[in-house]
Amino acid sequence: MARQVSQPAISQALQQLEEHLGVDLIDRSQRPIQLTSAGEIYFKRCQKWLRDYQDIEDSVQKNSGRLSGRVRVASIYSVGLLQMSDYVSRFRSEFPEVDLTLGYAQPDDVYSKVLRDEIDLGIVSFPRDGGEVGCIPWQNQEMVLAVGNTNKLADLDSIPIAGLAGQNLVAFSNDLMIRRKTEKLLKKSNVNVNVVHEFDNLETVKRAVEIDLGVAILPLATLRREMEFRTLKAIPFLDCDFVRPLGIVHKRHKHLSRAAEKFVEILLEDLPPDEAISKTAPAFSSAMS
Repeated sequence: MARQVSQPAISQALQQLEEHLGVDLIDRSQRPIQLTSAGEIYFKRCQKWLRDYQDIEDSVQKNSGRLSGRVRVASIYSVGLLQMSDYVSRFRSEFPEVDLTLGYAQPDDVYSKVLRDEIDLGIVSFPRDGGEVGCIPWQNQEMVLAVGNTNKLADLDSIPIAGLAGQNLVAFSNDLMIRRKTEKLLKKSNVNVNVVHEFDNLETVKRAVEIDLGVAILPLATLRREMEFRTLKAIPFLDCDFVRPLGIVHKRHKHLSRAAEKFVEILLEDLPPDEAISKTAPAFSSAMS
C-alpha cells in the first residue's frame, strides 16, 4: 500500500535535495509554486528513471512468472458498483500480490487523474482518444427503459421512443455525457418528458426507479441484478439503436505495467456478444502509440 507522507516531511525532503544538488528545484516566489528550469530537468529525468525501473521490474517478474506491484483505477459512477466489483474480485483472486485500488469520480476528474499520473487506468463512457489521452475500446452497452414493477409500463415487452412522452424521468446529472446524449435522442424524436430527479450516481437512479419515482434510460448491463431479483424491468426500445460506448483510458506513451495490462485483459474477457467491442486485449505496444 502507498504510504501517506505529511506536507512538512515533503518540504523537508525537498529542501535537503536542493541543498544536496546546490540548486533550487522550486520557484517559491510564484503562486501556485512552479518548477525551476533545473526542477523541470530533474523531474523529467526522474520520470524516465521510474519508467526504466518499472520496465526492469516487469521483465524480471515476467521471467519468474510472478506478478506484483500496484494498479490504480478510477471509474465513472454510472458504470455501476456491482459490475466493477466483479472484475476487482476476480483480479485480486488471480493476482493476490498486486495492490489494486478502485475509486469513483466524475468523468473530467478521471481524465485529470490519468494526465496527472494519479491513476493508471480510467473507465469512462463516450471516451476521448487523442492528444495525451489514449483509449482501449471496451463495451457497447445497449440503453433500455428501466421501470419499477408497479409502473404502468411494466407489462410492455418493448416501447417506441414516442412512448416516453409525458413520462416522469429520473435522469443523470446535466454535466454527464450520457444525459446530453439522452436529451439529444429525445429531442430528435420530438419527445418531451418530465425530469423529476437528477443524480450522478447510477445506483441512486436505480433505487429511485424501484420506488416508482419515475422511469430511467439506463445501460442494460447495469440492470442484470435488479432483473434477476425482479425489482426492475428492462424494456428495449422498438425503433432506435441507442448504445453507450465504454472505454479504458490511459496516458498516451506511458508504460503500462504488466499488472495494469492484466487488469485490462480481465476487463476484456467474457463480455456478452452484444456488448463486446474487442474480444481480446489489444497489443499494448500499439495501444500506447
